[in-house]
Amino acid sequence: MIRYGLIGAGMMGQEHIRNINLLDGATVAAVADPDPGMRALSLATAQGGTGYADAAEMIRDADCDVYLIAAPNDLHAGMVQSLMATDKPILVEKPLATTSADCRDLLNMAKGRMAPIWVAMEYRYMPPIQRLLQAIDQGATGAPRMVSIREHRFPFLPKVDDWNRFNARTGGTLVEKCCHFWDLMRLILKSDPVRVYASAGVDVNHRDERYAGGIPDIVDNAYVVVDFANGTRGMLDLCMFAEGSHWQEFVAVTGPRARCDALIPGPARFAPDGAPREAEFVTSIRALKQEVREVVHTPAELLIAGDHHGSTFYQHERFLNLVRAGTGVPEVSLEDGYWSVLVGEAAEESARSGQAIDLRGRGA
Repeated sequence: MIRYGLIGAGMMGQEHIRNINLLDGATVAAVADPDPGMRALSLATAQGGTGYADAAEMIRDADCDVYLIAAPNDLHAGMVQSLMATDKPILVEKPLATTSADCRDLLNMAKGRMAPIWVAMEYRYMPPIQRLLQAIDQGATGAPRMVSIREHRFPFLPKVDDWNRFNARTGGTLVEKCCHFWDLMRLILKSDPVRVYASAGVDVNHRDERYAGGIPDIVDNAYVVVDFANGTRGMLDLCMFAEGSHWQEFVAVTGPRARCDALIPGPARFAPDGAPREAEFVTSIRALKQEVREVVHTPAELLIAGDHHGSTFYQHERFLNLVRAGTGVPEVSLEDGYWSVLVGEAAEESARSGQAIDLRGRGA
């Protein structure tokens, strides 16, 4: 039995618990969160385990085999540093940190560490994205030249202490939410980003909200273009006030042979018509003058367990296999986590300055 120690018992932490409950030979043995309500709810979801108000106390006293960090973004770097001394496997939620400088520090500190640190990039493991990656690997598009991602979705949800309303605690929307997309672009195009240009604004969401921490400053819409070292490019179209969108994400990969698309609905509980929709994979092959449409079915228990179409479960399966093997490297490394934050950080800077940001020489 692999015993998880969970740090951060909010909405994403509870999604992790529900998915760990579905794994054979895994259990959440301890939960650390300063909020008593979230802590109690998470322990109830885990159907056992010990609760701690302080993460340091849990690390010291609880008997855990692996650690999972799902605390607010600005706590990730410090938590990873604290857990490195345990020499036990770590799964840390995205983003790895709120700044690229903190990510680079973690990379340097982790040199020589034997136990793996895996950055949780759930989008890689969404069934339609997995099907898209498979098609690309099989040559459906030819060598990919362009990746276009559109996310039109609902605004950020309320969180304890309103931490997700502020750039200082999240890294900014283009880090907090969009790190997934920079990771996918880099994974698909097999190259590192060299230039980022963004136009973004705070136009609709949270404008009338006031908190003890101040006025929300997270952007709610953006266009971002990313150039890569091998001459390819990616583009993101983001809108965070599009609650009625039929598809929440649309990922298109185009090469000289074809364009392949993955279409992903929003979480079932937020579907505008109240009815969950299956995700789809589409490939249009010009040479054959035909379109192949494939509906990607996700088991119902995985849809119930979380808001990411089963990807949290599939990610945990892969992480658990690595833990049990005792050897190997994480599929999503600290370096992957660094690049996803670096591009988001550059996009935030570009949107503020109106200038393209050069990333050459900033490799991990």
